[in-house]
Amino acid sequence: MAKEKENNTNNKTFLLRVDTETMEAVEKWAADEFRSVNGQLQWIIAEALKKSGRKKK
Repeated sequence: MAKEKENNTNNKTFLLRVDTETMEAVEKWAADEFRSVNGQLQWIIAEALKKSGRKKK
């Protein structure tokens, strides 16, 4: 197993499979908000966690 590059943010890497239509929509949304796709997905997840009360930050 290859050692992952260490960083100060404690981010974990994982593989995500999405259909082409969803990926294209996320790519466009990210571009519209001047974010990377990764940044957009992190924001979407964080907002969903806050909205559901599962994350307080």
